[in-house]
Amino acid sequence: MARSDGARMSLAEHLVELRKRLLVSAVAIILAGVAGWFLADLVWAALSEPVLEIAEERDRNAEINYTSVSEAFDTKIAIALTLGIVLSAPVWLYQIWAYFVPALVAKEKKVVLGFLAAAVPLFFAGVFTGWMVLPNIVILLTGFAPEQSATLLTARVYLDFALKLVVAIGVGFVLPVFLVVLNVLGVLSAQAIIKGWRIAIVLIALFTAIATPAADVMSMILLAIPMIVLYYLAAGITWLHDRRAAKKTARLESDALAETGSDVG
Repeated sequence: MARSDGARMSLAEHLVELRKRLLVSAVAIILAGVAGWFLADLVWAALSEPVLEIAEERDRNAEINYTSVSEAFDTKIAIALTLGIVLSAPVWLYQIWAYFVPALVAKEKKVVLGFLAAAVPLFFAGVFTGWMVLPNIVILLTGFAPEQSATLLTARVYLDFALKLVVAIGVGFVLPVFLVVLNVLGVLSAQAIIKGWRIAIVLIALFTAIATPAADVMSMILLAIPMIVLYYLAAGITWLHDRRAAKKTARLESDALAETGSDVG
């Protein structure tokens, strides 16, 4: 990687830069997590509503249980840290790009900042989407249980399922922005993105499998669908960009040839 002044950074400078970016991100997450601590009870109450709805609408015993002495505290900590990650998204997303900024020229920096401005709202949009679909997924999946059965969920497992789903959808919404930025910077062509659709779908499937609990096929499908759509949307944007860039290059070459011909004449 090169600095903006053209000099190449040494390995030690790379490590110092990375440590600085990680430190800033960690501090931002911790500070936002402190605010998240005071919101944790409200969030947990909202996350518990689908389970209560099962008990009310289906006349079934449905509740969330704490199976250890510290599980209630651990649950609140997990919610606070997750809120810290979500609320501090503008900071750590910026730090990701800022780490690569020294290698970019002024024009490329503007492009990256422009797409960073798109990444932040996309992340929040993904988190909001995950939050909105979570109750439906919980009600749908628990609906496969026999009518006379009870739905007794462990707080830690249920919270892990809910938070993974919500944050994973947020991250999934941001990934296409990375593809578009790499294309604009000339690292990845639209042709390569389009040709790699099979690999992309496999990677999306792996990502959704990790993000959702094992054997939860329905959640995998519901998470994979918008990610695949966004992937093809990114492919379409990069195709338009490459087409526009090719026309501009052809026009410049034509003008250059015309100018050369006039000079010869």
